[in-house]
Amino acid sequence: MTNWTLNLSSGDGPLYLRLADRIESDIDSGALKSGTKLPPQRNLAYDIGVTIGTVGRAYALLRERGLVSGEVGRGTYILARSGGTEEDIAAEPVEPRQEGTRFIEAPVGKLRFDSTAAPNVGQSGAIETMLASISRNYPDDVSSYTRTFPQHWFEAGQQWLSRNGFRPSADTIVPTLGAHAAVAAAISALTSPGDYVVFEHLTYTQISRTAALIGRRLALVNADEQGLDPDDFERVCAQKHPKMAFLMPTAQNPSVTIMPRERRAAVAEIARKYNVILIEDDLYGALTDDPTPLLAEFAPERTLVVGGLSKSVAAGVRGGWLSCPPHYRHSIRVAHKMMTGGMPFVLAELCAQLVCSGQATAIRNRSIVEINTRLAMARALLDGYDFNSVANIPFLWLAVPEPWHSGTFKNAAYEQGLLIDDEDEFKAGRSDRVYHRVRLGVSSTRTHAETERGLRAIRRLLDEGSAGYDSFG
Repeated sequence: MTNWTLNLSSGDGPLYLRLADRIESDIDSGALKSGTKLPPQRNLAYDIGVTIGTVGRAYALLRERGLVSGEVGRGTYILARSGGTEEDIAAEPVEPRQEGTRFIEAPVGKLRFDSTAAPNVGQSGAIETMLASISRNYPDDVSSYTRTFPQHWFEAGQQWLSRNGFRPSADTIVPTLGAHAAVAAAISALTSPGDYVVFEHLTYTQISRTAALIGRRLALVNADEQGLDPDDFERVCAQKHPKMAFLMPTAQNPSVTIMPRERRAAVAEIARKYNVILIEDDLYGALTDDPTPLLAEFAPERTLVVGGLSKSVAAGVRGGWLSCPPHYRHSIRVAHKMMTGGMPFVLAELCAQLVCSGQATAIRNRSIVEINTRLAMARALLDGYDFNSVANIPFLWLAVPEPWHSGTFKNAAYEQGLLIDDEDEFKAGRSDRVYHRVRLGVSSTRTHAETERGLRAIRRLLDEGSAGYDSFG
């Protein structure tokens, strides 16, 4: 954006033509340089006292003249003129890189509300000290492949995964490159191509996509405000005979649902009846104070518990562990090596030291304080609207009121400088279900001021409704 101003008091012809001519004149004079983003149509219309339609016709005419480029959700930019200088050409807006539906890096000027990684609470200091110590004390291990796993790597997983009444023994632990790699290894080791794996309709879809990528079929099960529906789970088990089910019983992503004790017991009994292996992703559960027993306490012989450091300590260190019945351990460990290339010594040792030294717990405690500070801001600024949230969990599941659609709201948020996730990001498979919700992560903005600015923009969109959204901004 620029401090460029317009004066349409002079000139002949319709307003839209005078506006287009004035913008072209300012491009020719250098007042508007290539790469400059023009104001959103509604903003410019308000500033110069014309209708949005007038500005829209002017922008369309500029596109026909080859002077600007305009894309939904991205904005309207001045293009470089033929024969322009190298400086002009270099100023062209760079297309932000995406991987699937997500931006790899936040485009310039966009605030990241589409991530739930641990907030920055100064953990880099502890990590820096430990990395220096590891490099100094283990030069041979750092320079070679990891062929043996020290006992404290397993003890770290044993400690980190312990919660409520669940206390895994060290001989059940597999160190992994994060929770995602742990689940992927378990699916590849314990199921075969063509087998069904159960997912809720809304879930962490990186796992369902991974399962599909390696040839597993997806079986979708209904869920409600208490989590997975046991009756529908049994129906799917009886009809499709799945080998495995992926569940997030505590602080489910994205709904933040916490499955009650009675329902966990019912799910465990159904899994036992139909010989289904359960994967319990406790990545967010480890942030909560929820006392409900883990699913693994109801069916220890068939439940794999997965956790890691990404949401509570540091996503960049890729630390994770899986606890499983001992007879599964070797197969999962081999599958993890085949799928990831093996555990890098530096990261595995760093994660083990963080946990065993107590630093990971201290960082998690600071992260929880920071997350709750941001949640309080979100709850206050979005008061009056429908959303799900749970203490210590770094995201909200926000219902967008009529006539908003989830995807349109996501585009409108992008126009306002925010990256958020719509409901399609969490659909495990093709579904005719519509939830009209978006997920807002609050942990990855750099400052409280940025968090507040983003939340106020969300509030404005909710208050104004979709009539205030111009997709050609």
